[in-house]
Amino acid sequence: MGLVIRPSNTTLSEVGQALAAQRDTLIAQWFRWISERMAQAPHIDRPTVERHLALLIDILIEMTGPLRRVISDLWFSACDAYGRTAAARGLAAGEVVEEIQHFRELLIRALPQVIAGMGERQVMATVLRLNAVLDKGIAHAVVGYTDALVETLFNQQGVPFAALEPEEDEVRQRLEEIEEEFAQLRATRS
Repeated sequence: MGLVIRPSNTTLSEVGQALAAQRDTLIAQWFRWISERMAQAPHIDRPTVERHLALLIDILIEMTGPLRRVISDLWFSACDAYGRTAAARGLAAGEVVEEIQHFRELLIRALPQVIAGMGERQVMATVLRLNAVLDKGIAHAVVGYTDALVETLFNQQGVPFAALEPEEDEVRQRLEEIEEEFAQLRATRS
């Protein structure tokens, strides 16, 4: 059996506090980077995408606290929905991966002061944990993206056509469901 390195609750709390303090900046930076690429998707509103980014960041912050084991399924659902939204936005599969990878870069830039104060073992455990969470999120986003494309092909009998219909409504509805579930989980913490 191999050595398992886990970040302590204190270490994760420090990371969560640092991320919470930079939440609005992270959302703004991530959205600015993504919005530069959104010209081809007028049928998904920019505020909806920004709201989804905020939800992903909020869930990640919460995953550093006492709900981390309970909230992981919600993280997967939110990432799956993000992948479906990416398909509705007309992105390629690699682009949805790239968008979440950019979030990883933002996290790396946001955490150096917190990480500098940790011991080597805590740094390694924290970095591995964040990377594992993001990697699993990417996998679920790709699954959501792929599922959305397959559903579209089956619904149109393999004949793709331009999206004109209520994709925005479907995206918002799923986002509201996840936000509601997230609020309920947060309420159990209080």
